[in-house]
Amino acid sequence: MNTTLALSILLVYFAVLVTVSIFTSRNADTNTFFTANKQSPWYLVAFAMIGTTISGVTFISVPGEVGNSGWTYLQFLLGNFVGYWIVALVLVPLYYRLQLVSIYTYL
Repeated sequence: MNTTLALSILLVYFAVLVTVSIFTSRNADTNTFFTANKQSPWYLVAFAMIGTTISGVTFISVPGEVGNSGWTYLQFLLGNFVGYWIVALVLVPLYYRLQLVSIYTYL
């Protein structure tokens, strides 16, 4: 890819991010930023928590690692899958009932 084109795409991307953040941050405070004023449903928060642990690197590196390690990495992935469901179905509703923001306030 042409360096100028790649740099242009990156600059446009950052400009869009800054523009969106300026328009969405009006009349917002730290409570809105960190907790969305506690108006998000628990399942949306659960998917957000799970989504933050998955990245583009995951989709590239996991198949390579599974192929490289002879499927032993699959056990780790299955454990993650079970763990995500426990977080989504047990911990997030518990956080909502107790009005917690993080695990540290629970501990």
